Amino acid sequence: MSDILTHTEAGVMTITLNRVEKKNSITAAMYGAMADALASAAADPAVRVVVLQGHTTVFSAGNDIGDFVARPPAVATGETPVYRFLRGIASFPKPLVAAVCGPAVGVGTTMLFHCDLVYAGDNAAFAMPFVNLGLCPEAASSLLVPQMLGYHRAAEALLLGEPFMAEAALEVGLVNRIVPPMEASALAQAQARKLAAKPLISLMETKRLMKKGQAALVKQQMDDEGAIFARLLTEPAAREAFAAFAERRKPDFSNV
Repeated sequence: MSDILTHTEAGVMTITLNRVEKKNSITAAMYGAMADALASAAADPAVRVVVLQGHTTVFSAGNDIGDFVARPPAVATGETPVYRFLRGIASFPKPLVAAVCGPAVGVGTTMLFHCDLVYAGDNAAFAMPFVNLGLCPEAASSLLVPQMLGYHRAAEALLLGEPFMAEAALEVGLVNRIVPPMEASALAQAQARKLAAKPLISLMETKRLMKKGQAALVKQQMDDEGAIFARLLTEPAAREAFAAFAERRKPDFSNV
Protein backbone atom coordinates (compact mmCIF):
# COMPACT_ATOMS: atom_id res chain seq x y z
CA MET A 1 0.00 0.00 0.00
CA SER A 2 1.19 3.52 -0.77
CA ASP A 3 2.84 5.66 1.91
CA ILE A 4 0.68 8.58 0.74
CA LEU A 5 -3.03 7.99 0.20
CA THR A 6 -5.34 10.40 -1.60
CA HIS A 7 -9.11 10.29 -1.74
CA THR A 8 -11.54 12.85 -3.14
CA GLU A 9 -15.20 13.02 -2.18
CA ALA A 10 -17.76 15.83 -2.26
CA GLY A 11 -15.14 18.43 -3.21
CA VAL A 12 -12.68 17.44 -0.48
CA MET A 13 -9.34 15.81 -1.27
CA THR A 14 -7.84 14.02 1.72
CA ILE A 15 -4.08 13.39 1.74
CA THR A 16 -3.12 10.78 4.34
CA LEU A 17 0.38 10.01 5.59
CA ASN A 18 0.26 6.21 5.64
CA ARG A 19 3.60 4.98 6.97
CA VAL A 20 2.63 4.41 10.56
CA GLU A 21 5.18 1.62 11.12
CA LYS A 22 7.87 4.28 10.53
CA LYS A 23 5.98 6.94 12.49
CA ASN A 24 4.97 8.58 9.22
CA SER A 25 8.53 9.76 8.64
CA ILE A 26 8.65 11.34 5.20
CA THR A 27 10.81 10.14 2.32
CA ALA A 28 11.66 11.97 -0.89
CA ALA A 29 9.09 9.84 -2.71
CA MET A 30 6.42 10.85 -0.19
CA TYR A 31 7.28 14.54 -0.61
CA GLY A 32 6.93 14.08 -4.34
CA ALA A 33 3.57 12.35 -3.98
CA MET A 34 2.24 15.11 -1.70
CA ALA A 35 3.55 17.82 -4.04
CA ASP A 36 1.81 16.12 -6.96
CA ALA A 37 -1.43 15.79 -4.98
CA LEU A 38 -1.42 19.48 -4.05
CA ALA A 39 -0.70 20.50 -7.63
CA SER A 40 -3.54 18.29 -8.85
CA ALA A 41 -5.91 19.69 -6.22
CA ALA A 42 -5.01 23.28 -7.10
CA ALA A 43 -5.73 22.67 -10.79
CA ASP A 44 -8.88 20.56 -10.40
CA PRO A 45 -12.07 22.66 -10.16
CA ALA A 46 -13.83 19.69 -8.57
CA VAL A 47 -11.50 19.91 -5.55
CA ARG A 48 -12.48 22.80 -3.31
CA VAL A 49 -10.69 21.90 -0.05
CA VAL A 50 -7.74 19.70 0.95
CA VAL A 51 -7.38 17.86 4.26
CA LEU A 52 -3.97 16.66 5.51
CA GLN A 53 -3.95 13.92 8.12
CA GLY A 54 -1.85 11.18 9.65
CA HIS A 55 -2.85 8.50 12.17
CA THR A 56 -4.53 8.87 15.54
CA THR A 57 -1.20 7.94 17.18
CA VAL A 58 1.23 9.95 15.05
CA PHE A 59 1.07 12.75 12.51
CA SER A 60 4.69 12.67 11.35
CA ALA A 61 8.12 12.11 12.86
CA GLY A 62 9.52 14.48 10.22
CA ASN A 63 12.10 13.50 7.64
CA ASP A 64 13.09 9.87 7.29
CA ILE A 65 16.70 10.27 8.39
CA GLY A 66 18.07 7.34 6.39
CA ASP A 67 16.35 8.49 3.21
CA PHE A 68 17.29 12.09 3.96
CA VAL A 69 20.99 11.25 4.27
CA ALA A 70 20.85 9.20 1.07
CA ARG A 71 18.93 11.90 -0.85
CA PRO A 72 19.71 15.26 0.77
CA PRO A 73 18.04 18.38 -0.68
CA ALA A 74 21.40 19.68 -1.84
CA VAL A 75 20.00 22.63 -3.76
CA ALA A 76 17.20 24.99 -2.79
CA THR A 77 15.22 24.69 -6.00
CA GLY A 78 11.64 23.81 -6.75
CA GLU A 79 12.79 20.73 -8.66
CA THR A 80 13.56 18.56 -5.63
CA PRO A 81 10.59 16.75 -4.04
CA VAL A 82 10.90 18.43 -0.65
CA TYR A 83 11.02 21.94 -2.07
CA ARG A 84 8.21 21.21 -4.51
CA PHE A 85 6.10 20.18 -1.52
CA LEU A 86 7.09 23.14 0.65
CA ARG A 87 6.47 25.66 -2.08
CA GLY A 88 3.27 23.88 -3.05
CA ILE A 89 1.82 24.00 0.45
CA ALA A 90 2.94 27.61 0.99
CA SER A 91 1.26 28.80 -2.21
CA PHE A 92 -1.76 26.48 -2.21
CA PRO A 93 -4.69 28.72 -3.22
CA LYS A 94 -7.61 26.77 -1.75
CA PRO A 95 -8.51 26.08 1.89
CA LEU A 96 -6.15 23.63 3.58
CA VAL A 97 -7.26 21.81 6.75
CA ALA A 98 -5.11 19.56 8.95
CA ALA A 99 -5.94 16.90 11.53
CA VAL A 100 -2.96 16.32 13.83
CA CYS A 101 -2.62 13.62 16.47
CA GLY A 102 0.45 12.38 18.30
CA PRO A 103 3.97 13.60 17.48
CA ALA A 104 4.40 16.25 14.78
CA VAL A 105 8.16 16.70 14.45
CA GLY A 106 10.15 19.01 12.20
CA VAL A 107 8.29 19.43 8.93
CA GLY A 108 5.39 17.68 10.67
CA THR A 109 4.99 20.94 12.58
CA THR A 110 6.27 23.52 10.09
CA MET A 111 3.83 22.47 7.35
CA LEU A 112 0.97 23.37 9.71
CA PHE A 113 1.91 27.06 9.59
CA HIS A 114 0.70 26.99 5.98
CA CYS A 115 -2.65 25.39 6.78
CA ASP A 116 -5.77 27.49 7.22
CA LEU A 117 -7.43 25.35 9.90
CA VAL A 118 -5.72 22.88 12.22
CA TYR A 119 -7.53 20.47 14.53
CA ALA A 120 -5.46 18.56 17.08
CA GLY A 121 -5.96 15.48 19.15
CA ASP A 122 -5.24 15.99 22.83
CA ASN A 123 -2.22 13.70 22.35
CA ALA A 124 -0.59 16.03 19.81
CA ALA A 125 3.00 17.09 20.52
CA PHE A 126 4.83 19.58 18.33
CA ALA A 127 8.62 19.91 17.96
CA MET A 128 11.05 21.68 15.62
CA PRO A 129 14.47 20.29 16.65
CA PHE A 130 16.43 21.49 13.61
CA VAL A 131 19.29 22.96 15.67
CA ASN A 132 19.70 19.61 17.43
CA LEU A 133 20.54 18.13 14.02
CA GLY A 134 23.02 20.87 13.19
CA LEU A 135 20.55 22.39 10.75
CA CYS A 136 18.28 25.44 10.48
CA PRO A 137 14.50 25.80 10.17
CA GLU A 138 12.65 25.25 6.89
CA ALA A 139 9.25 25.96 5.33
CA ALA A 140 9.71 29.65 6.23
CA SER A 141 9.24 28.67 9.87
CA SER A 142 12.02 31.05 10.95
CA LEU A 143 9.64 33.80 9.80
CA LEU A 144 6.24 32.32 10.67
CA VAL A 145 7.01 30.83 14.10
CA PRO A 146 8.09 34.16 15.69
CA GLN A 147 5.09 35.85 14.07
CA MET A 148 2.64 33.42 15.64
CA LEU A 149 4.33 32.42 18.91
CA GLY A 150 6.19 35.65 19.70
CA TYR A 151 9.97 35.82 19.75
CA HIS A 152 10.71 34.24 23.13
CA ARG A 153 8.41 31.25 22.68
CA ALA A 154 9.80 30.85 19.16
CA ALA A 155 13.32 30.83 20.62
CA GLU A 156 12.35 27.97 22.94
CA ALA A 157 10.88 26.07 20.03
CA LEU A 158 13.61 26.78 17.44
CA LEU A 159 16.82 27.42 19.42
CA LEU A 160 16.26 24.88 22.19
CA GLY A 161 14.13 22.62 20.03
CA GLU A 162 11.80 22.08 22.97
CA PRO A 163 8.46 20.38 22.25
CA PHE A 164 5.11 21.88 23.16
CA MET A 165 1.79 20.16 23.60
CA ALA A 166 -1.65 20.72 22.11
CA GLU A 167 -2.81 23.16 24.82
CA ALA A 168 0.19 25.43 24.18
CA ALA A 169 -0.42 25.21 20.43
CA LEU A 170 -4.04 26.22 21.01
CA GLU A 171 -2.98 29.13 23.21
CA VAL A 172 -0.71 30.63 20.53
CA GLY A 173 -3.14 29.99 17.68
CA LEU A 174 -1.38 27.15 15.84
CA VAL A 175 -4.44 24.93 16.30
CA ASN A 176 -8.11 25.88 16.22
CA ARG A 177 -9.52 23.21 18.52
CA ILE A 178 -8.43 20.21 20.59
CA VAL A 179 -10.49 17.02 20.63
CA PRO A 180 -9.92 13.37 21.53
CA PRO A 181 -7.63 11.74 18.93
CA MET A 182 -10.40 9.55 17.50
CA GLU A 183 -12.43 12.71 16.72
CA ALA A 184 -9.78 14.87 15.05
CA SER A 185 -10.11 13.51 11.52
CA ALA A 186 -13.91 13.58 11.63
CA LEU A 187 -13.85 17.20 12.82
CA ALA A 188 -11.42 18.19 10.06
CA GLN A 189 -13.63 16.49 7.48
CA ALA A 190 -16.76 18.18 8.83
CA GLN A 191 -15.12 21.61 8.66
CA ALA A 192 -13.79 20.85 5.19
CA ARG A 193 -17.30 19.96 4.00
CA LYS A 194 -18.57 23.27 5.39
CA LEU A 195 -15.90 25.06 3.39
CA ALA A 196 -16.62 23.02 0.26
CA ALA A 197 -20.24 24.19 0.35
CA LYS A 198 -19.16 27.83 0.11
CA PRO A 199 -18.33 29.76 -3.10
CA LEU A 200 -14.83 28.66 -4.11
CA ILE A 201 -13.93 32.02 -5.65
CA SER A 202 -14.78 33.78 -2.39
CA LEU A 203 -12.74 31.29 -0.36
CA MET A 204 -9.72 31.65 -2.64
CA GLU A 205 -9.83 35.44 -2.82
CA THR A 206 -10.26 35.76 0.93
CA LYS A 207 -7.30 33.46 1.54
CA ARG A 208 -5.23 35.35 -1.03
CA LEU A 209 -6.02 38.68 0.60
CA MET A 210 -5.18 37.40 4.08
CA LYS A 211 -1.82 36.08 2.89
CA LYS A 212 -1.06 38.85 0.38
CA GLY A 213 1.22 40.81 2.68
CA GLN A 214 3.46 37.86 3.47
CA ALA A 215 3.49 35.76 0.29
CA ALA A 216 6.69 37.30 -1.08
CA LEU A 217 8.32 37.26 2.36
CA VAL A 218 7.52 33.56 2.80
CA LYS A 219 9.00 32.69 -0.59
CA GLN A 220 12.17 34.69 0.11
CA GLN A 221 12.54 33.22 3.60
CA MET A 222 12.05 29.71 2.24
CA ASP A 223 14.74 30.33 -0.38
CA ASP A 224 17.14 31.73 2.23
CA GLU A 225 16.49 28.84 4.60
CA GLY A 226 16.98 26.34 1.78
CA ALA A 227 20.38 27.73 0.84
CA ILE A 228 21.57 27.73 4.47
CA PHE A 229 20.06 24.30 5.12
CA ALA A 230 21.93 22.84 2.15
CA ARG A 231 25.20 24.37 3.35
CA LEU A 232 24.72 23.20 6.94
CA LEU A 233 24.17 19.64 5.72
CA THR A 234 27.85 19.57 4.73
CA GLU A 235 29.13 21.01 8.03
CA PRO A 236 30.63 18.95 10.90
CA ALA A 237 27.67 19.53 13.24
CA ALA A 238 25.16 17.89 10.90
CA ARG A 239 27.54 15.05 10.11
CA GLU A 240 27.96 14.39 13.85
CA ALA A 241 24.20 14.57 14.45
CA PHE A 242 23.41 12.07 11.72
CA ALA A 243 26.25 9.76 12.75
CA ALA A 244 24.98 9.81 16.33
CA PHE A 245 21.48 8.99 15.12
CA ALA A 246 22.76 6.02 13.12
CA GLU A 247 24.86 4.83 16.07
CA ARG A 248 22.01 5.38 18.56
CA ARG A 249 24.03 7.69 20.79
CA LYS A 250 23.85 11.27 21.98
CA PRO A 251 25.64 13.67 19.61
CA ASP A 252 28.76 15.47 20.84
CA PHE A 253 28.87 19.05 19.57
CA SER A 254 31.69 20.15 21.87
CA ASN A 255 34.11 20.59 18.96
CA VAL A 256 31.71 22.12 16.46
